[in-house]
Amino acid sequence: MAEEDGLAPGARILVIGASRGIGRETCAAALKAGYRVRGFARGIEDRAFRHHAFEAVAGDALDFHDMTRALEGCDAVVQSLGIRADPATLLAPVSLFSQATRVMLQAMAHAGTPRLVAVTGYGVGDSRRALALPERVLFETVMGRVAADKERQESLIRASDTHWTILRPGFLTRAVSCPSARLRADPGEWRNGFVSRSAVAEQIVGLLRSGAYSGNAVVFT
Repeated sequence: MAEEDGLAPGARILVIGASRGIGRETCAAALKAGYRVRGFARGIEDRAFRHHAFEAVAGDALDFHDMTRALEGCDAVVQSLGIRADPATLLAPVSLFSQATRVMLQAMAHAGTPRLVAVTGYGVGDSRRALALPERVLFETVMGRVAADKERQESLIRASDTHWTILRPGFLTRAVSCPSARLRADPGEWRNGFVSRSAVAEQIVGLLRSGAYSGNAVVFT
């Protein structure tokens, strides 16, 4: 299903975390672009998208059997996981991102699925150095446990044999579009900012279609 280094229309994409947020927006953008989409989340149903090219697979991202079943016949994976941003969650130990990524990568190797776009966030990994000092202190105070696990997640992805791209969006908004947002691959251009979930989703689809930035972590603000 390759078109140059990217995915041609008609390829099947698995979206992990498809029931809300960036994952849901990615399903919609991928369907619009002509891809077949398999949405993976707890309790998701086919009627989540009334589209002939959408298929729902309910399951647990920490379960290898569920992930292997979801990956069958897929050409690429979009990983867009999230947790509740409440004090109880943010103050507790966080391991969802790294554990789910470990399972996903094992399942991808088993299924022979080569392409991965994983969404983490601005301030994770080496992009934290680009935060201004007040931003960094606030980020580490509020998001420190989440960011630490996302860094473990990124390390696992970097060490994998997949054709991966790590996408780090800035602050997410509910705006319909964000025409000024752009990819920033050069660390010298990294800066924080706002970006809509729909713009992130369109960028994910663009990365899959073009095959660009494989083996790179890029900021999107």
